[in-house]
Amino acid sequence: MKKLLPTLKIIAAMGTGIAAEAHGVVVAPVISTDHTWTGQPITLPQNHPWITVSTYDIPAGALLPEHKHPYPRYGYVIAGTLQVTSTTMSKTAEFKAGDFIAESVGQWHHAVNPGTEETRLLVIDVTPDDPKNTIFEH
Repeated sequence: MKKLLPTLKIIAAMGTGIAAEAHGVVVAPVISTDHTWTGQPITLPQNHPWITVSTYDIPAGALLPEHKHPYPRYGYVIAGTLQVTSTTMSKTAEFKAGDFIAESVGQWHHAVNPGTEETRLLVIDVTPDDPKNTIFEH
């Protein structure tokens, strides 16, 4: 535990920016938000949230069918482009490499890779005990 304590102090200090400046670490905020891309307030499951992190490789021209997420989902576009259309809100947005997406919750939407290269996403789901967070429209 004594060997772990200095590491924990550095990690705690990084949250304040002190260690980042002292050790040459560069922190570049990507996004800070309290709402989804369609304007919903972000709320988290209570009691025992389950975190699932996945990567998605979406070929050029591929269509992600109509679906919704009952719980919070966050995405970071590593490469390529993703165009998302909320059919619930009649709203479309395009996300490119370096963009963060706070996905809509409980709203039907679909997506397409409109580019000529593969799109790669890092996706984080926050669910209550169950890692399933996508419902497809039949």
